[in-house]
Amino acid sequence: MSTPVTFSVIITNYNYRDYVGAAIDGVLAQTRAAAQVIVMDDGSTDGSAEWLASQYGNDARVTLRCLSNGGQLSAFVRGMEGVTGDIVCFLDADDYWDKDYLARIGELYDSRRDIDFVFTDVSLFGNEQGIQGYADHAVDLGYTAISTWVTAYWYGAATSALSMRRAWAQRALDLPASFLSTWRISADNCLVFGTSVLGARKYYLPTGMVHYRVHGANGWWHARHRENQFLNLFRSRTLINHYAERMHMDVHTLDLAKAEFRSKPAPDRDEAWRYAAIALRRGAAAWPKRLDRAIAILRHGKRRQREGGAGK
Repeated sequence: MSTPVTFSVIITNYNYRDYVGAAIDGVLAQTRAAAQVIVMDDGSTDGSAEWLASQYGNDARVTLRCLSNGGQLSAFVRGMEGVTGDIVCFLDADDYWDKDYLARIGELYDSRRDIDFVFTDVSLFGNEQGIQGYADHAVDLGYTAISTWVTAYWYGAATSALSMRRAWAQRALDLPASFLSTWRISADNCLVFGTSVLGARKYYLPTGMVHYRVHGANGWWHARHRENQFLNLFRSRTLINHYAERMHMDVHTLDLAKAEFRSKPAPDRDEAWRYAAIALRRGAAAWPKRLDRAIAILRHGKRRQREGGAGK
């Protein structure tokens, strides 16, 4: 039997003194313990650093690091320094996990060594209630590089519901210094888009164990729902283009849409149509060949839907 994976958890905090204790305590209470709990205070001015030192400064399980205020992405990048766990989980200081969260996602990482990135649903609390997730059931998303590159489709979740193998976090966060200011908040875009375009295999596993606090200061909530939509889309596109350039993706890459689609054991109808549209785009292949690929994608998707995703 393979050795179980180990976890490193990076908690980023900025002026969330009232909340950060619940986030840390939730990690320390996990039934499958994290090998590392790294708390990054990003230059808080509300006394967070002093409070953290008084509460956890003598706890060998917790590593406290205080930074000058550089933003969320900078805290992600600095937090990766010295990470030793096989799997890296990111947690915002105003959110928390149920005690079996790492055990649940750990079972998947242990049994599926081909899976690189796992995300889950979030249970909203505070100013909003409800569940947000990709689907109401587990979904092996296979590879998503071409789909993300072409459509900017979001195969991910809020920061606190993201986990990935260490090498993928390192690759996604290997960014030019100029990106640190652009992605001061909503830096989870770098993790979600980066891992997709760079070639990670993704899996959605609903757990109901990640609790996302909605309040006035939420960067993720504001960025997704209230910020200028053009700027959001423009920044996301330039970020995706950066990763695509690193992978040397070009017009010939479009011809691989059918192959990427077949990496998904049980794609739904929307995913099938998304890939069929990609296959029809002007790639290196002639129009009749592109049409054949689009039709093959739709037929393959329909067959998989009938089969319920059994087999590959």
